[in-house]
Amino acid sequence: MQAVRPFGLSRRLRSSEVSSCLLILGTLLLASAREARAQDSVPAPDSTAAKAAEERPTGLPKGVQWTFNLDAGLGAFGFGNSLYTNVRPDPSGDLSDNWFESYVKPALSGSIDLGGGSELYGKVSVVGERTFAAPPPLVGTEAASFGPEELNIGWRSGTSISSSENLIDLNFGRAVYKIGHGMILWDGGAEGGSRGGFWSNARKAWALAAVARLQPKIHTFEAFYLNRNEISGIAPNSRVWGANYQIAPDDYTVIGASYLHTLSDSNAARNGMNVYNVRAYTAPLPMLRDLSIEAEYAYEDNGDLRKSNAWNVQVAYQLSKVDWAPKLSYRYAFFQGDDPATSADESFDPLFPGFYDWGTWWQGEIAGEYFLSNSNLISNQVRLSLTPSEKVGTGLIGYYFQLDQPGALAPGVTSKDVVAELDAYCDWKVNSNFTFSFIAAYANPGAAVEQAFGRTENFIYGMAYISYSY
Repeated sequence: MQAVRPFGLSRRLRSSEVSSCLLILGTLLLASAREARAQDSVPAPDSTAAKAAEERPTGLPKGVQWTFNLDAGLGAFGFGNSLYTNVRPDPSGDLSDNWFESYVKPALSGSIDLGGGSELYGKVSVVGERTFAAPPPLVGTEAASFGPEELNIGWRSGTSISSSENLIDLNFGRAVYKIGHGMILWDGGAEGGSRGGFWSNARKAWALAAVARLQPKIHTFEAFYLNRNEISGIAPNSRVWGANYQIAPDDYTVIGASYLHTLSDSNAARNGMNVYNVRAYTAPLPMLRDLSIEAEYAYEDNGDLRKSNAWNVQVAYQLSKVDWAPKLSYRYAFFQGDDPATSADESFDPLFPGFYDWGTWWQGEIAGEYFLSNSNLISNQVRLSLTPSEKVGTGLIGYYFQLDQPGALAPGVTSKDVVAELDAYCDWKVNSNFTFSFIAAYANPGAAVEQAFGRTENFIYGMAYISYSY
């Protein structure tokens, strides 16, 4: 998955081993959290020694407002009959797989008040992550990596030159940058393979991001240059430069438009491609704010090499005054596929989508995470979300996936029907630091999958994930 997915585990890791690992980690982290809260809750004695202890130097330069953050996660993932065709080189005939992922990300940010509300700011962070316990080839081998994530410096104007808060904001270095809800541009760091962390996707910062932002009142103008943090030796060294504009006339509406120019050393259709994007997220009726609408369109043009488009529309309604605040939504999304009968490439390049919410923009915890991309794809999504309490969010997401161009999947494929999938999810925020996420998913492959791969078995998937944030 690439922002901020237990059952079906095979014989390789017994359920008792999984439970023990999770229990040990949870106990250690909870103990640390309790100790920190206990220390915070006890007033320091009013003594010279106590005051001296409070004033002990941190070793960091004075005059800077420092903030320390720590994010970490541990997940268990289980497949039953999910990643392989019916015939697999395993004498047992077992088609299941399971693995673990973990990561830790400490970060230090600081700001210096320059007067008039303007400030100099920066951030540095590193990521260590690991995939282990015999993951399937699609996810990558057992792998671990450690390296820089964010390392950037910026300046924002505050109210020093205008009544508009932060009229000017300039940032340079390794930083996170996204457009809208991340349909085409968010994830600046590749994962999986030799790095590990296929699902956790702890890396999101671009290897280089230069962003200039002008924000007069309700308008935002941005110019940017981005260089992706690719996995060395296996990625196309993608770069993007462009401009973005959006207007937020009130708290219920955001409308935006963007232009992107992409470059690549090894992907000819991406090298020199122009991308045009428009989008709107709105609750348009003052008397009916529970009704919301989202729409987005993207067009890609690289002359004779590629002309393609993608778009989606979502309508949602929430019963905000009813217990559990149920919200029902429907989304139709179209990503053009390549027509094998032509010499041109009409397939939509999904570029660099990111995780905005469950189902966005990794569509389906089985399909979108592991074998489908946002290209040559038509998806129908129906979602029911519930909020039983402030700490718990849960729901069901149903998908029906089809192909735009069946022949582009594999020779001899004539059916458009790929798979129908149902995901059940639950996020439980235990306290201000810990969140548990659970996924159970089931998918029934369609005729297109059978024609292409001879696959008829249903897909089963489960996940348990613990995340910590300080």
